[in-house]
Amino acid sequence: MIELFLMFIFYHYYKIEEEHIHDNIFLEMKNYSLSFDDDRFDIDIIPRKKQALYELNQDDTSLYILVPFQDSKGDLLKIFYPKKHYNVLLEALQKNLSIQFALLSLIAMILAISAAFYTLKPIRSSLRLLEDFIKDIIHDLNTPLTSILINLKMIDTQNEEIESISRSAKNIAMLHQNLDSYLRENTIHSDTFVLKALMEEQVAFFAPLYDYLTWEVNLDTRTVITDKNAFTRIIYNLLSNACKYNTSHGKLSIYMKQDTLVIENDSYGIVQPHKVFERFYKESERGLGIGLHIVEKLCEELSLTKTFEVKGTLVRVSLDLEEVTSK
Repeated sequence: MIELFLMFIFYHYYKIEEEHIHDNIFLEMKNYSLSFDDDRFDIDIIPRKKQALYELNQDDTSLYILVPFQDSKGDLLKIFYPKKHYNVLLEALQKNLSIQFALLSLIAMILAISAAFYTLKPIRSSLRLLEDFIKDIIHDLNTPLTSILINLKMIDTQNEEIESISRSAKNIAMLHQNLDSYLRENTIHSDTFVLKALMEEQVAFFAPLYDYLTWEVNLDTRTVITDKNAFTRIIYNLLSNACKYNTSHGKLSIYMKQDTLVIENDSYGIVQPHKVFERFYKESERGLGIGLHIVEKLCEELSLTKTFEVKGTLVRVSLDLEEVTSK
């Protein structure tokens, strides 16, 4: 924006200076017509027609004025200034203005960067304070959450109310782990586990919460060798997203296509699918907008290739597990 403003100013300044050059040449030509004492100008005698006198004109080779020729009533004196000399003046002007423009642009850029740093400093400080605050909350939540989950295991889970409380506590625990994964650097371990068992455990968690969805799970018993906790976080966030943004009475399918794990779900459509893995991006007011960003982050840490496709109202996420699985 500043560059455009400077360009506008310098363009008009250039036009003004160009006009000054024209005025100076014109005045010097008039003086020359009285004294004929200037090597820069040449003269010629031309027939008088209906040409305007004492006006600066230009053709392909020169700038010139026409003045009366005292010794002849039928002729005019043409005083001209070669175009090549005129172009030298313009080039000098352009060079000078280009240097000024570059210097002012550099100064403007330095001032803009300085202002940006000065403006962003309190924002960065606030973000650091907020991040530290969230870390403290995560730490303080860890003990009571663990206590609740342990005590729930000791209670009769056949009770429907207890079962509902247990699911809610596990959901809070998952959100807790999500925030922890988001804020902290993860240490990657190599674990061995059965993919089908892990997926069925996650489906068993989500299915009662979204009992209006139709679930289809078709997996084999292949073994996965990667960080189990990080992989669980990926699956949790993908399933959570597939459930939350599904349609009423929609469908959710989980299956293997060769060495690729596929999670498909119905949806009401996605406005900007290229943004879904960006931090804090949300298609609606629900959620924090970090779930799929955590998926992006953990997939990079586990060296897993993912693809995200939208075909009409069908959403498909694929994880390439070829490098981490054995059948």
